[in-house]
Amino acid sequence: MRRTAGLRIVAVCALALSAGCSGGGGSGGGDEPSGAQRSSAAAPSPSAAPAKGSVKVVRTLTTGLDSPWGLAPLSGGDLLVSSRDTGKILRIDGDSGKKTEVGTVPGVEPGGEGGLLGLAVPPDGAEAGKMVYAYFTSASDNRIVRMLYDPAKEPGDQLGAPDTILKGIPRGRIHNGGRIAFGPDKMLYAGTGESGDGGLAQDKKSLGGKILRMTPEGEPAGHGSPDPDSVVYSWGHRNVQGLDWDRGKRLWASEFGQDTWDELNLIEPGGNYGWPDAEGRSDDKRFENPVEQWRTDEASPSGLAVAAGSVWMAGLRGERLWRIPLEGGEPAAAPQAFLKGKYGRLRTVVADRSSGGGHGLWLVTSETDGRGSPEKGDDRILRLEVR
Repeated sequence: MRRTAGLRIVAVCALALSAGCSGGGGSGGGDEPSGAQRSSAAAPSPSAAPAKGSVKVVRTLTTGLDSPWGLAPLSGGDLLVSSRDTGKILRIDGDSGKKTEVGTVPGVEPGGEGGLLGLAVPPDGAEAGKMVYAYFTSASDNRIVRMLYDPAKEPGDQLGAPDTILKGIPRGRIHNGGRIAFGPDKMLYAGTGESGDGGLAQDKKSLGGKILRMTPEGEPAGHGSPDPDSVVYSWGHRNVQGLDWDRGKRLWASEFGQDTWDELNLIEPGGNYGWPDAEGRSDDKRFENPVEQWRTDEASPSGLAVAAGSVWMAGLRGERLWRIPLEGGEPAAAPQAFLKGKYGRLRTVVADRSSGGGHGLWLVTSETDGRGSPEKGDDRILRLEVR
């Protein structure tokens, strides 16, 4: 049997630094460096995380989710979760796990790896808690929209009409990207895929195979981008799936490889990450090398979060949660794997800041996405304590 009730992971070690802002909502404040600066120079490095860490599953918040994908924590502790295949957004009570239908995003055309994907909410300001951003696959492309959100309205009717802030991201049966997140600079970032056409990743005129950076209105973000007239922030990606920032305001991204290497990358503005000419580390000086790499059967990474001084990366095919302890811009020790095979495919991981301290994670499983082996209760959201 894949899982057992009452799972406990024995703590190996304790105490690490709290870090970063969550990929779902972002925070941290301050501006990013200009395009001429490297992201690794953004701020002094925190102390290294310990070589050994621990994970404990403290509760199952909710069960019975249909193809969950994106997760966005709200300021009061509740969560918004997207359903890839139905186009619905649900609100999950952070205490009871009760599910409330927020609404259905119009124009979603699910199929293959496409559908309603990432969610993000503005971290603060006038839009905080009143606006929801979504990345989804339409009949013609992948696009990013924003919608007014009014939880006082009747369930199922709490979303306003979508305002498209960016369209024209290539769509395909595979490699649609889909992760969106607000950074510490209050700009919106998006990870895209090359839709199965590797050449798009090296085409700066295409939005496929890129990390994009834009204002909340969808305009090029200016001083932090390599081209002030473009939303392209980095390129040469195959299928970016996870985005989050550490305490130094450095952007980390997880990426699907093809047959050999999956990647964890530290993103430099304007950096070329090599696909399709390079998969994993390369001697080609044109390309930025990954900070870590894994065989595809060990990872196939999706979401990631920075917490307790480490990057935490969810694995789909690998069916495990990876911990990569950090020291500045480099791993402080070898990666550790947790929860291997216990909950099946792992889709999204987001830092839980609601209780303070930065040592909590929300983890979303992905057994109902057409590639898993769903059991009773799938899919679910788990609350983890990590060190």
